[in-house]
Amino acid sequence: MPPLAALERFFERLFERPSARLFRARLQPVQLQRRIERAMEAERLATADRTLVPNRFVVHLHPDDLAAFGEMTTSLASELADGALVFARSRHYTLVDRPRVDILGDATVDRTDIRVTARFADPIGGADRRDPALSGTGPGHADGAAAMGDGPAGGHTDTMVFTIPRPSAPQARLRVMAPDGTQLDRDFDGSTLTIGRAGDNDLVLGDSRVSRHHARLTGRRGTLVYSDLGSTNGSRVNGVVVAELVLGAGDRIELGDSVIIVEVAGDGG
Repeated sequence: MPPLAALERFFERLFERPSARLFRARLQPVQLQRRIERAMEAERLATADRTLVPNRFVVHLHPDDLAAFGEMTTSLASELADGALVFARSRHYTLVDRPRVDILGDATVDRTDIRVTARFADPIGGADRRDPALSGTGPGHADGAAAMGDGPAGGHTDTMVFTIPRPSAPQARLRVMAPDGTQLDRDFDGSTLTIGRAGDNDLVLGDSRVSRHHARLTGRRGTLVYSDLGSTNGSRVNGVVVAELVLGAGDRIELGDSVIIVEVAGDGG
């Protein structure tokens, strides 16, 4: 979670929740909207030319707080989905599909608290967005169709979501340079490749400064994503310390005294 978002969360829990408990104040829709926006910001993924953000959100509320919304739960979910779309567009973020929101009762959530989980989901292939089946079966599920500007004839207004084609899995060749100067090439097929000192990794590095399970490469929505797994000595890409980053051809990953250089091997087709 970014430092600013963490700070906002701290003060929110410090001031809002105790006062809400004291006066039994019911949750307001704007509070749910702000939590969704923060979840979107926290899970965003920057690439060279765009910033991808989640398009599926689940809002967890205490059952009593959920019941307080009564019959407006379904319309609230729709409004929250629309609000997520507007928020993404205002910041020029990219969505691969219309936002959708579920509101669920969860007894593990404290009264007046809000927990939001966000994830990326591919569009539903071949589905008509006006099909009622896409609105879900639960009382608290809705997508952002209203904000999309679907007209009677099926056209779209200028509020249409940013759309990108679904790419095939990335393929790359990794040039691995060990501390003793030896090199080897390893093909990456776009699935998942774990990196570390332990023998159960897909790519084993004989480097004492590399953690047993140091990092992971994953093909995600047509990009090659490097994720540090909480390693002791951390990871650097092109000299900059990173936790997670979308990689491109020529990027230089430094793990301990080992180096991995990303080379393009194909277009994934």
